[in-house]
Amino acid sequence: MGDKFYITTAIVYTSGKPHIGNVYDVVLADSIARFKREQGFDVFYLTGTDEHGEKIEKKAKDAGVTPKEFVDNIASDVKRIYDLLKVSYDRFIRTTDEDHVKTIQHIFEKMYKQGDIYKGEYEGWYCTPCESFFTDSQLVDGKCPDCGREVYKAKEEAYFFKMSKYADKLIEYINNNDFIIPESRKNEMLNNFLLPGLKDLCVSRTSFTWGIPVTFDDKHVVYVWLDALSNYISGIGYDTDAQSEKFKKYWPADLHVIGKDIVRFHTIYWPIFLMSLDLPLPKKVFGHPWLLAASEETDDGTKMSKSRGNVLYPDKLCEIFGVDGVRFYLLHEMPYDNDGVVSIKLVTERYNTDLANVLGNLVSRTIAMINKYFDGVLEDKNIKEDIDKDLYNVVNASIDKTLQAMDNLKIQDAVDCAFDIFRRCNKYIDETEPWALAKDESKLDRLKTVLYNLSVNICKGAKLIYSFMPDTSDKILKMFSVGEISLNKLKDFSITNGTEVTKDKENLFVRLELKDVESKME
Repeated sequence: MGDKFYITTAIVYTSGKPHIGNVYDVVLADSIARFKREQGFDVFYLTGTDEHGEKIEKKAKDAGVTPKEFVDNIASDVKRIYDLLKVSYDRFIRTTDEDHVKTIQHIFEKMYKQGDIYKGEYEGWYCTPCESFFTDSQLVDGKCPDCGREVYKAKEEAYFFKMSKYADKLIEYINNNDFIIPESRKNEMLNNFLLPGLKDLCVSRTSFTWGIPVTFDDKHVVYVWLDALSNYISGIGYDTDAQSEKFKKYWPADLHVIGKDIVRFHTIYWPIFLMSLDLPLPKKVFGHPWLLAASEETDDGTKMSKSRGNVLYPDKLCEIFGVDGVRFYLLHEMPYDNDGVVSIKLVTERYNTDLANVLGNLVSRTIAMINKYFDGVLEDKNIKEDIDKDLYNVVNASIDKTLQAMDNLKIQDAVDCAFDIFRRCNKYIDETEPWALAKDESKLDRLKTVLYNLSVNICKGAKLIYSFMPDTSDKILKMFSVGEISLNKLKDFSITNGTEVTKDKENLFVRLELKDVESKME
């Protein structure tokens, strides 16, 4: 095994079934985890569910079930959807897991004993959906500044964490390390939160009971962020007394993949908690943009919500577009630093353009020509022309660009560079006109070479898209009777003469009519 690579996503809140926007980061992180494994890294990928809090206690009561029954149901649905999307996590953690609960209790005790947590009283405006307190000046038009919903006045006894104690140390770390990406998020954290001065953070509650009990004060439960964020260490075996071998091996995290709305918690609260525990800080936090529902009136997007009626669910989309169709859309349509948009119309258009036309059509007609002209057998007769060299040069340059884009976490660019291979292969067919070569007996060896070149470079592209579309990648390589290919030696890949391609006439992606898709969605 090579160097370790520990990657996590934010754990999803178990207040309801996740929509397509909620699953973007697990698919994004999965593509990175798969790519790192292909490069030989020893990867550990953690994801899961955040299951405590007042909002869940209320929802469970409304549903007539216990909070545990409520979160069990939602967590199993989340896991089902992640598994459907082929998310290759190494652990799916739940904050109700026994090892996590124990670890949080030990962390709270340790922080309290060393004077980082103290008891006080909180009075302020509270937003239940966001589980956050706000001051008068932070409210926007008298409502929650984060979600715009109603807030209510709350006063209660609470434990607080001394955030200011570690603020200067954190500012220094952020300034001296490539810790927060994209750069715009880093500037926002420094200028809007850290430099103006940090207030102490409420880390316990007494107004509800659905949470991890504070061991030495049973009126209190541990409040959201200390509980939720610490899953990144509890999930690999951290405890305050003795560290597991797994924890020693994988910590610090190499990459936290999170939505831009929770960058503050991951780049301010979380590193300060870690400083309190005297642990190394994560190497990088990637605050990705949002996937928004496309507006029918404009090109802009709006947040998905049931009340707006613009929610799309991943399992329904997979039913229509296939798992890899959904994964492709998510990874291809989300820019590095700007929000992406999704609608049934946009997914259908992208599916038809890139998957059915560019990739599906390329593979099916190449396989068909090999079967038609040479009974399915591939052979390189080495009858070369300049156009062949150009094909290989473009393909190998696309491999380099894809690898570089993945290293820079520019996943959208990586997907596009990989698909440049398939676009170039389609152009190569138009340039070489295999159907014309087939009519001339003296050109059959040239035709064999052309079809061989096509097959080799299609397989290079197929290997390159494995991290984005694993099933499609495997299917294509199987169609060309190709087994394992090393990603690190992809440019040197060749196919053995005499290899037989599949006789099946399977179309990887069949064009879809928008009206049919819309009727299925309804």
